[in-house]
Amino acid sequence: MGYQDKEFENKNFQNLNFTNEDFSSSKFIDCTFENCNLSNIKLTDTRFQSVLFKSCKLLGLDFTKANKLILTPKFEDSLILTCNFSDLNLKETTFLNCQIHDSDFTNSNLSKCNFENSNLRGSIFQNSNLSQASFKNANEYDINPANNFLRKTKFSLPDAVSLLRAFDIELD
Repeated sequence: MGYQDKEFENKNFQNLNFTNEDFSSSKFIDCTFENCNLSNIKLTDTRFQSVLFKSCKLLGLDFTKANKLILTPKFEDSLILTCNFSDLNLKETTFLNCQIHDSDFTNSNLSKCNFENSNLRGSIFQNSNLSQASFKNANEYDINPANNFLRKTKFSLPDAVSLLRAFDIELD
């Protein structure tokens, strides 16, 4: 079954391997991907409207190629590796209990996003709006407060101490 130029509504995809599939110009509306491998899929003009990725592997996805006007994904318990979310409006997106490694959030609106209980090792936050986002119990993030907009952003100790790294100070 091909996935290019198709429309899927209220569909549940479970335990499927989509590696290297082409989702170009397709619409996924109110769909759920659960326990799926979405490695290296092509997202040119793909529409993700109210789509949940639960316990999925997302490797090398370039979300900047997807339809930016309607992009409302939600991620739970997923492995997100080397994905590109730069220059996107992801306001209120959930990244709950995820492993988000080496992904790029440069110039993105991440206001009111939920990164709770996620590991963000190697992910880039540069010139991003993180106002009212939650990083409670998140770890391994590297966020420079001088290069991102932080207002009422929630962090938890002890990982919040990493915010001081950018200021080249020493703590005892």
